[in-house]
Amino acid sequence: MKLRKASALAASVLALSLTATACGSSDDDNGGSGDGGGGKITVGIKFDQPGLGLKTPDGTFAGFDVDVATYIAGELGYTPENINFVESPSPERENLLKRGDVDFIVATYSITDTRKQEVDFAGPYFVAHQDLLIRADEDVTSEDDINNLTLCSVAGSTPAQRIKDEIAPDAGLFEQATYSECLAGLENGQVDAITTDDVILAGYAAQDQHQGKFKLAGLNLSDEFYGIGVQKGSDLRADINTAIQKMIDDGEWDAAIEKNVGPSGYAAEGAPEITETN
Repeated sequence: MKLRKASALAASVLALSLTATACGSSDDDNGGSGDGGGGKITVGIKFDQPGLGLKTPDGTFAGFDVDVATYIAGELGYTPENINFVESPSPERENLLKRGDVDFIVATYSITDTRKQEVDFAGPYFVAHQDLLIRADEDVTSEDDINNLTLCSVAGSTPAQRIKDEIAPDAGLFEQATYSECLAGLENGQVDAITTDDVILAGYAAQDQHQGKFKLAGLNLSDEFYGIGVQKGSDLRADINTAIQKMIDDGEWDAAIEKNVGPSGYAAEGAPEITETN
């Protein structure tokens, strides 16, 4: 293994710099009706995940999760113009649903037993695997290597929790508000790797400004089943499941994968079986 743990001084500098940027994610008006009232529906997505959920410079939204959300909203009777997209950082997803700020969330939202105590899920609609994003000239070849690294991930995410509890409890770990906040530290050598789901990492590595700088370590550390989050007890779950299945059956799911994920070179698995029905 070529990596060595980032120095304590560099880690301290990173902690200070990233904390300064993590005090708020968007100045947009993110208020939602939570009930589709007034002919509109409010949907939570990520704003900073290329290929999945990204707010573009012109204020539009693009990515696989955006296309899935748009398709589902269409099946529920809402045109694209009547969808209000709300940024949904990982630590805030349950709160957004419980407060009724959004009607549903499509935001690389892994289905877990812990989360199911607070919210319900439809789906799953995608399967990913936890991995590391590292600098292109370095290698991490085993899970044992990870304990010697300084990592960056997102607070409230399953990858961050799994690193602490299961994979590498001795690793250094910074938890930030968004994965994009970790990229500067990786590029500058202040952290050794970013850890989250492989499809998310592939999107960052494929961005024009990052071409040739980073690569996936190729470690399959977990199976992550992405679900559509809804309020506990919501009647929307059955309708969303029907919409997901229709999207798969009519070929729109495959088309959305090819358009949004294909350019990164990531080899997506086929659509998973829907299991979240009660």
